Amino acid sequence: MSLGGKVAVVTGAAKGIGKAIAENFLQNGAKVVLLDVDETTAKGLKKVLDQKFGEEKTLFIRCNVESEEDIKAAFEATMATFGCMDILCNNAGILSEDQWERAVSVNLGGVIRMTYAALEKMSQQSGGRGGVVVNTASVGGLGPLASCPVYSATKHGVIGFTRAMAAASTASNYGIRFNAICPGAVQTDLFASVTNCLGPFSHLAHLFEKFAADGVLHLEGSAFYTKSSGKRGRFTQGKTCIIFLPGGRQTWLSVFWSW
Repeated sequence: MSLGGKVAVVTGAAKGIGKAIAENFLQNGAKVVLLDVDETTAKGLKKVLDQKFGEEKTLFIRCNVESEEDIKAAFEATMATFGCMDILCNNAGILSEDQWERAVSVNLGGVIRMTYAALEKMSQQSGGRGGVVVNTASVGGLGPLASCPVYSATKHGVIGFTRAMAAASTASNYGIRFNAICPGAVQTDLFASVTNCLGPFSHLAHLFEKFAADGVLHLEGSAFYTKSSGKRGRFTQGKTCIIFLPGGRQTWLSVFWSW
């Protein structure tokens, strides 16, 4: 699928799932705006991407999704550089049962702040050309994760918000499709540090380890995840469900995993 002429904005783009999303968009012809608070890692990634795809294909902007000022500035820079915005991937997230208020602010509040600001640039009702919003939720948003209740709650919230925004977009003629993906256990920095971030539920770390050992996310026909018995999935490059969604039909939830 070609995304030539499209401009995608990806939060949490410096590493992990966000990095792979950005690389796949570039491989399919899109221009990509990399948003992250990890300036050092993101700038290093941009250098690598510049060598592979060309300096004019990417833009890095330091952006904290908890800051409305950062978000507004990021979108203004996006419009000034590329002239439009077609795809928003709300991917930034943390897991911290100790700092639960920050987890809510980043995981759910960040999705809401980014989406509302994006409407001003993307909605056909405000002069935009429509597009797609893809929110990274989690299997933890489909059922309870006893070892990380707050993280699970935020991802339930992301799914509910995605559903409601899809309905609102249809009713309001925004011309924007809203989708959510719900990954399972993926070998990222966040996943690797989970057992150190459970706070008052650290005594339930064994439940998370069992969840990870029992099943690993695998996407049919792609190199997005690899699967092997008793091992965690590793986030790799290749065609992904993220690429499909911007050209697909309106849907409130797209779940991709097998156990």
